[in-house]
Amino acid sequence: MKVLSVFFIATSIFIAVGWETDFEKAKEKAAKEHKFVLLNFSGSDWCIPCINLKRTIFENTSFQNFADSNLVLINADFPRLKKNQLAKDQQKSNEKLADKYNPDGIFPYTLLLNAEGKLLKSWEGLPDFTAEQFILLLKETTDARK
Repeated sequence: MKVLSVFFIATSIFIAVGWETDFEKAKEKAAKEHKFVLLNFSGSDWCIPCINLKRTIFENTSFQNFADSNLVLINADFPRLKKNQLAKDQQKSNEKLADKYNPDGIFPYTLLLNAEGKLLKSWEGLPDFTAEQFILLLKETTDARK
């Protein structure tokens, strides 16, 4: 029951801040709106650092405000429990993203990309900084490429 609650909390965080699941649509939106793509690899029903990342950074109001104006957010989720499995087409899409951007299977793994999908910066695991510090890192990287 506890794992199920954690899953719903993690999933609701992604929904609340407008996380996409289709990478091609995310890149198109980023190009159209002159934004960057933030791609997050997560294990929503088993990865405690992934859940903590969402709670401490992605759920933070300051991050959400920054993301709304500057980023297109995409989540590539890899749940393990059978009851939480994604649709087959979504699983294939996430696996394709992992093959390209996360071949070592790091969780959580967060990448900042341009609208063409070029890697600009990445963060492995649960970062040891606040949401505000993360926003500053994102601003530094995005401002240098505008």
